[in-house]
Amino acid sequence: MKTLIRYIDTVNEWMGELVKWFVIAACLVTCLEVTQRYVFNRPTMWGYEIPIMIAGAMYCLSWGHVHKHKGHVRVDIVYNRLSDRVKAIFDSALFVCLFVPVIGFIGYQAWNWMVRAWEIGEKSVFTYWYPPIAPLRTAIFIGVALFMLQGLAQFWRDLHMAVKGVPYD
Repeated sequence: MKTLIRYIDTVNEWMGELVKWFVIAACLVTCLEVTQRYVFNRPTMWGYEIPIMIAGAMYCLSWGHVHKHKGHVRVDIVYNRLSDRVKAIFDSALFVCLFVPVIGFIGYQAWNWMVRAWEIGEKSVFTYWYPPIAPLRTAIFIGVALFMLQGLAQFWRDLHMAVKGVPYD
């Protein structure tokens, strides 16, 4: 099990390192579009949508990485005062009651959304460029899947702490 958890952690760490470069790509495309529009008076068809697609992919693909580093928002007023074992019990219960149903449903919908986009050759309709939307929908599904896997890895750690009272790693 440790090998599997380490693998999930490694994949999400790698993904986090990869998608941080998406910020630079989105900024460069935006700067290029602004230059084209205001300096050369020659706006592009794709300058509006590409940064949005890059940022959307970056956002979704980073969910697992953020979860690994406990970066998601939580209300810590009471939580921080609990012992590590009680936190693990609390986190395990919330994982089963909230995380699995919600992320499972989102993952199911993201899968259907992605498959449908590829099947029909769905295009974005925000500009007259009409770029394919399936790659973004695929990134969303992959992001949800990595988030679920990281959640499962954290659940195993929390369960171990809840039962044995010592950290798993």
